[in-house]
Amino acid sequence: MANKLAVITGASTGIGLELAKIAADEGYDLLVVADEPQIDAAAGELRGRGVDVQSVEADLATFEGNDALLAATDGRPIDILIANAGRGLGHAFVEQAPADWRRVIDTNVTGTTYLLQKTAQAMVARGEGRILIVGSIAGLIPGSFQAVYNGTKAYLDSFAYALRDELKDTGVQVTVLMPGPTDTEFFRRANMLDTPVGKDDGKEDPAKTAQNGWKAMMDGSAHVVSGTKNKIQAALSHITPDSVLAGQHRKMAEPE
Repeated sequence: MANKLAVITGASTGIGLELAKIAADEGYDLLVVADEPQIDAAAGELRGRGVDVQSVEADLATFEGNDALLAATDGRPIDILIANAGRGLGHAFVEQAPADWRRVIDTNVTGTTYLLQKTAQAMVARGEGRILIVGSIAGLIPGSFQAVYNGTKAYLDSFAYALRDELKDTGVQVTVLMPGPTDTEFFRRANMLDTPVGKDDGKEDPAKTAQNGWKAMMDGSAHVVSGTKNKIQAALSHITPDSVLAGQHRKMAEPE
């Protein structure tokens, strides 16, 4: 019997790559996708785990890139979709180029939503499937000096809960993983190495974040906030005024 298939976006590094490793170790064939050539090297590493691995380099900010991902399945059912691809952007909003903040929105919101719809439609038709959406505790906090990124994560966090409720009687499970600051390439790519959070050495290990997300997905949980410190911050966000949260975020994300 053929292995089941897991599709993981943003899998060239960080949380996505760690989730791909877990899926491979659990016996899932992999289709790993990212918008950079490094995805092929990641696929080579993953093949050493004894499963079939395909890699696709595609621009997931576009419908065409997501269609290329779906075409690469060659009609094979997707048993697990891990929607992890995302893009960050630091510094003051008024200083950001429109092309840069638009790419964040197109990647995190538009492309991800399109892929989720296409995949969920097929899963509902089969009556089974699992979806893990990588949101963030950033979606709970007004993100001074990271405003567009936090806004996109607020969208994903909310969307995940709504989609879960819509699909609750279909056999399709939806879980949202909400990491905090994690030791990945995110802060370099988001131009945030000159910020307190970018310089912080206490970020969570992405392997641990991935383990928490995978377990929550397989348990059928609605969400998981990864890390004790992040759980506390997420809980406090529900009772702290937004103006205070924005000020706290400024202290983490404002360039020094």
